[in-house]
Amino acid sequence: MYCQVIVDIVHENVAQAFTYRIPDGMVLQRGQRVLVPFRSGTLEGIVLSLSDTADFDPNRIRPVIRPLEDYPAILPPLMELAEEMAKEAHCPLAETLRLMIPAQMRGGRVRVREEEWAEITAAQEDVRAAMEGERRSAKRREILRMLLEKSPRRVSEIRDAVIDPRDALKALEKAGLIRVTRQESLRTPDGGMGGGNAEWMPLTPEQQEVMEEILPALQKGTGRFLLYGVTGSGKTEVFLNAVRRVLDMGRSAVILVPEIALTPQMVSWFQARFGAVAAVLHSRLSPGERYDEWRRIRRGDARVVIGARSAVFAPVEDLGLVVVDEEHESTYTSDHHPRYDAREVALSRCQRERATLILASATPSILSYARAGRGDYMLLEMPVRVQDRPMPEVQLVDMRRELESGNRSVFSRELAAALDGCLRRGEQAMLMINRRGYHSFVSCRACGHVVKCPNCDVSLTCHVSTGQEAARGEESLLRCHYCGHTQEVPARCPSCGSPYIRYFGAGTQKVEEEVRRLFPGTETARMDIDTTSGKDGHARILERFRSGAARVLIGTQMIAKGLDFPKVTLVGIVAADLTLNLPDYRARERTFQLLTQAAGRAGRGRQPGRVIIQTYKPEDPVLSLAAKQDYRAFFEVEFRRRRQALYPPFTAMMRLLIESPGGETAERTAGELEKQIRGVLEANPAWKKKVLLFSSELPGIRMLRGLERRQILIKALVGAETDALRGLMAGMAEASEKTEQAGKTEKRETGRADCRVTFEYNPTSMI
Repeated sequence: MYCQVIVDIVHENVAQAFTYRIPDGMVLQRGQRVLVPFRSGTLEGIVLSLSDTADFDPNRIRPVIRPLEDYPAILPPLMELAEEMAKEAHCPLAETLRLMIPAQMRGGRVRVREEEWAEITAAQEDVRAAMEGERRSAKRREILRMLLEKSPRRVSEIRDAVIDPRDALKALEKAGLIRVTRQESLRTPDGGMGGGNAEWMPLTPEQQEVMEEILPALQKGTGRFLLYGVTGSGKTEVFLNAVRRVLDMGRSAVILVPEIALTPQMVSWFQARFGAVAAVLHSRLSPGERYDEWRRIRRGDARVVIGARSAVFAPVEDLGLVVVDEEHESTYTSDHHPRYDAREVALSRCQRERATLILASATPSILSYARAGRGDYMLLEMPVRVQDRPMPEVQLVDMRRELESGNRSVFSRELAAALDGCLRRGEQAMLMINRRGYHSFVSCRACGHVVKCPNCDVSLTCHVSTGQEAARGEESLLRCHYCGHTQEVPARCPSCGSPYIRYFGAGTQKVEEEVRRLFPGTETARMDIDTTSGKDGHARILERFRSGAARVLIGTQMIAKGLDFPKVTLVGIVAADLTLNLPDYRARERTFQLLTQAAGRAGRGRQPGRVIIQTYKPEDPVLSLAAKQDYRAFFEVEFRRRRQALYPPFTAMMRLLIESPGGETAERTAGELEKQIRGVLEANPAWKKKVLLFSSELPGIRMLRGLERRQILIKALVGAETDALRGLMAGMAEASEKTEQAGKTEKRETGRADCRVTFEYNPTSMI
């Protein structure tokens, strides 16, 4: 027997499968990990297929050294998915196979953890008699007492009570009273944040209607649903009931959330209902925890998986349901190669494995809502909050009038007064500003120079040392939010030497300081990348707020999505304009979604909610429609605008992004690619007719993390002639691949700067 193995190297020269002989007595399966000889060393690989014969001299075929596990690490449907993704991403199969297993499994960087356990093997009467007769060793008596109380017991527990029990354990084992064994010990993540309700609540009429549509699909293993429900309408209860039905059928479910911040809350809800059957997968787990959770899922011990984007590859068998919560979020799209959209991957898995797909949001993406309109998804609606609770009262505050009246604070008078009333009543508030740090940027009042990052074409943000940092004597710094570069705040302008340096704008740190200044003694919690970087950072902050230890939660957009705190009656959106005017055709959609989602955090309990949105442009339709929580009206306006401007879903946007340490290399590569693409279009007139825009230009951010950037944009019509669009995409991807490989060869031969070329279809960011 022979097997074809994809070795774990991502390189164009080893992109094909290699044939190995299976030694006598060794049994392998497709998807199994193996160790194989490769050139003068050894490599890990994945068994792609098995065969009885080989295409060349069997004497030249080397044998597999050994399997790395006694089961296939990658299930057949996930093998097929990896092959499909490799074709679409135009990358080696080894690269997509890596997505299917925890990174730490490769290279043996993480292993099964074992612990010693002690258990009684003799009759209890004999053990008690031994205790009575044991006069010489108090340690042995105590160990026997502990094991009579609870057996088996971890040796680590015994060690906590008995100093250095090793010799005593050996003596008791030699006497035939106990046995000490090594057993696997799972590293279990903390997971939830508490507050989960284990009781099954009766469904509301709306929830019941939705379930009646979903249940037949679950039974048949079909159904593609878009669940549009206003904030607080009880979509999570629908998910829980759908999962219960799937488990009753003996099948499995995957629940995707867009942010790690939402994972602890979702995990607490699911663990409260389903216990150990629920597992969690996300990037903040330790390597050991992620490995053990993955193995629990692979063995079938856990049949409900909750996690962020990468959990879509969870190795569940007999998949029956995938839920994509907050489906509108761009975080479902990976910006690392190989790029993928977890929503599309979820759809592919459901089609392949006969499972039901539910996309859910209070603000569905324009693309998803349009697809529901043309019948790709069945639209389910929940337009009313649970228990007929009212939607929050939303007020737009014109900050131009605040400035005219002399108010220079980050808070309008309305928001300050509302916050005061909320705190006096013993309620909680959430304040969102989608920018971390203290000041947005530092500028010279004399010449207008803005202090920028030397590695990125962006302004540096001022971060003021607070709390422990200040106690350690650390200074305030300017920090780049892209590459992490830091530098001291200049005393004089680097451009003209003027001492008139001024700080502009506000971030989460500034808002937190203002709350403490206005309301001394009020406990606050701040949630942004700076405060959640540690393990379980999100869960600790959210639990502190949920328990009431903190009265005001201040954060970036991560606090605007999906969180449910019944005591929150006030939401303040400090600067609604930050994302509105970004140079991206989706800026208006994302602003509407962010404001609507943030507003939906208020009034989810018994007390009514109030939302105050501060803006310098209250007349903008996006803001007024967000204030009304009117998604349908916004969709009609935005859909019409995109049709007129020919943006997706009416067209496809394709981009080649060129990045290089050298500006000349990036410029030259962009020019070469432009020539190649023009040649492809000239050779295929049918493709050329579909192209509405072809441009080679600088992106919104010219330099990022020390790399010069250029881009080639193509806007093409979408219609029945899909072959032309596929051909154009393949042509661009092939051109980028050839150019990047030629650049690597040139670098090796001449020492010139390297160049990376990435092909993107409908990129998540145009900046």
